[in-house]
Amino acid sequence: MKLTILFGGASFEHEISIVSAITLKEKLHGFDLSFIFCDQDHTFYLIEPSKMKAITFSKSEHKKMPQLSLSNGAFVQKSMFSSTHHKGTVLNLIHGADGEDGTIASLLDFFSIDYIGPRVSASVFSYDKRYTKWLCEAKAIKSVDYQIISSNDVKNITIPYPLIVKPATLGSSIGVSIVKDESEIDYALDVAFEYDKHVLIEPFIENVKEYNLAGFMANGEIIYSIVEEPQKDEFLDFEKKYMDFSRSEQVLKADISEELETKLKTNFAKVYKNMFEGSLIRCDFFVVNDEVLLNEINPIPGSMANYLFEDFTGGIEALASSLPHAKKAKVNYDYIHSISSAKGK
Repeated sequence: MKLTILFGGASFEHEISIVSAITLKEKLHGFDLSFIFCDQDHTFYLIEPSKMKAITFSKSEHKKMPQLSLSNGAFVQKSMFSSTHHKGTVLNLIHGADGEDGTIASLLDFFSIDYIGPRVSASVFSYDKRYTKWLCEAKAIKSVDYQIISSNDVKNITIPYPLIVKPATLGSSIGVSIVKDESEIDYALDVAFEYDKHVLIEPFIENVKEYNLAGFMANGEIIYSIVEEPQKDEFLDFEKKYMDFSRSEQVLKADISEELETKLKTNFAKVYKNMFEGSLIRCDFFVVNDEVLLNEINPIPGSMANYLFEDFTGGIEALASSLPHAKKAKVNYDYIHSISSAKGK
């Protein structure tokens, strides 16, 4: 099966996307893989698989490789006398802006290119943490208490200390701070506002139990990964998450009851259905007093959360064969013809 890994993008998570792509090159054996890199200037490059190394991008060697444009149904490599169309399913592996905010989804939809990844509406509700909270409220999914603060409208904080400050549209714990008392809040807000003009304030829950669950829909049913209990200190900081993006060995299943596993899967299904079809996502949950709370939706998880699946390759193949397709409007100009006929023109 032909699969194109699309990675890079113009975001703070650009380098993390490169790490994910390199990891998947080693994981997806049996696929006819190609790699398309989107640089920070939104130029697309066809990367030779043997050059899928960090140094290729850190030394800008990718700029010597063929540039691509987009045409209906394919990425196109043009030469002086001919064009090569690179067709096949695209796996959107661009983390953060471009990949998770709906930009790439819109582009691929516009050019009728099949892709694994969140559609536009799913991107909107998962990329911005404010909208994720509103999605939870609409779908009756319990989540952590929160307050929204904007850079042009800083309000009194009502969440009690200790608390967490998060930029609304960033992942990988970038710009996130734990604030233990009021003396630290101004600095934490300044850090967060460097990345986003909106931030979320949430309570910092001591010794909270955290569980990660990934999944996708294929042939009409959700295929779940194992449940992971991530190892962390105070919280999963950028460095630890960054290292996670290169993980390829399957992790151990969390030692939890069947009842809790069922609760986690039920909440995952509420998030996924009628929103994330066509994508593999990971949901991060907190469990507080036996109550499951959604912490975060990862619409394009690091290295596609390959380490949570027993048969990751088979899963990607099943997902690729079950992609949703938007209904195309049929244009036949009947209305214009009827007007022209009535006017005798």
